[in-house]
Amino acid sequence: MRDHLAARLPELLAEHGVPGASLAVAIGDETITVAAGVLNLRTGVPVTSDAVFQIGSVTKVLTATLAMRLADEGRLDLDATVRSILPEFALADAAAAERITVRQLLCHSSGFEGDVFTDTGENDDCLERYVAELATTPQLFAPGTMFSYNNAGICVLGRIIEVIEGVPFDRALRERLLDPLGLDRAAGDAGDAILQAAAVGHVREDPDAPLAPTRTWAMARSNSPAGSRLAMRAEDLIAFARLHLAGGRAVPGEELLGASAIREMQHPQILLPEIAQGTAWGLGWEMWQRDGGWVIGHDGSTIGQSALLRLVPARGIAVAVLTNGGDAKPVFAEIADRVLEEFAGIAPAEPPRPAADPANDPAPLPADPERFTGRYASSTAITEVRIDVDGRLWLERVPVGIVAELGDLPYRSELVGWRGDALLPVEPEGGVHQPVAFLAPDARGRAGILHTGRADVRVDA
Repeated sequence: MRDHLAARLPELLAEHGVPGASLAVAIGDETITVAAGVLNLRTGVPVTSDAVFQIGSVTKVLTATLAMRLADEGRLDLDATVRSILPEFALADAAAAERITVRQLLCHSSGFEGDVFTDTGENDDCLERYVAELATTPQLFAPGTMFSYNNAGICVLGRIIEVIEGVPFDRALRERLLDPLGLDRAAGDAGDAILQAAAVGHVREDPDAPLAPTRTWAMARSNSPAGSRLAMRAEDLIAFARLHLAGGRAVPGEELLGASAIREMQHPQILLPEIAQGTAWGLGWEMWQRDGGWVIGHDGSTIGQSALLRLVPARGIAVAVLTNGGDAKPVFAEIADRVLEEFAGIAPAEPPRPAADPANDPAPLPADPERFTGRYASSTAITEVRIDVDGRLWLERVPVGIVAELGDLPYRSELVGWRGDALLPVEPEGGVHQPVAFLAPDARGRAGILHTGRADVRVDA
């Protein structure tokens, strides 16, 4: 397998315009590492397996694991309300803020707007101040009733960890998880990263511009529990994964987390809509029910860097892939599919694609597509869905806020039929045709939520 990956990875990077990548695979007790490309297109420094890449939202699983350590020690009740631990926790919907539980934070079902990236500074009180800033954050749906990916909820979880541990989150993460796992190369910020070989993210200023190194290496410290800063080697991520393959035992044999806590993290907590993402979400883990068994994992994206982690606990297999720009998703898919099929017997999932000629032979839309039309909004995008004179349905999304500042580009595509009220865009984005589910119909039958992993709420009358 190592020879195949070493030969194929450079080809994949060239095919998909990815400057550099590092990967690691756990097969039983063996770890395979492969690296290719460059850390920075401007300097041309080659990637080696010792290079650190930002892991983005894969950090959320580490945050969840640390929270589960506290639960395992009897110091955190997953079904306690957030307010019982953080009396100051407030949202625009006061009743919802009183009901939200720690478990709902862990499985992204708390229901409040989740893409809050407020920068509250570099001091140790940044998470405390971040939580205070949530007081005007709107509620999208009743707590516990739906999945919607929530960065802010994991930041609140990070603040809970701070209060229980009595130290800043990043220190708690290092002392209670990274150090016991021997991950002394993990970089918590740019200051740590520049002391070793570190990947730089690459972005495009506009769709036709070439990839170039980003001017900003990381996002705000206040979002660190959700994945704004942590960087590590691919083999470090595999060392973390082994904790979840070995029933909670660290490499030296110390039990960091009880086997029952590991099982609970890997147990479905809430089902996802029909959007070709996971089947369910556990406590921190995204979960896929595939031919051959369950797969757990997480993806991550920061400013021009992307990460993938997949585990098959029943087979003792894990794969981690880290990249620094370009079209990473096809790279992730080929590597992960090959490893999981060959060593875990997991059949690759066929990604959704429109018909070969969707302009002339589109899949039929559901009845009364007018009920999908309108304007939907979140803190990161405004999306318009409309029908043209020929009866074709179109989606147009304009990024706003910090994601626009960081280079996210407008997107437009025709929508065609797929599965019920989940429709498929004809135009790919990042190499993927991401289904769009229309949910929560009102009394007139109009969709109240447009869902692509996050719930965007209808804002027109």
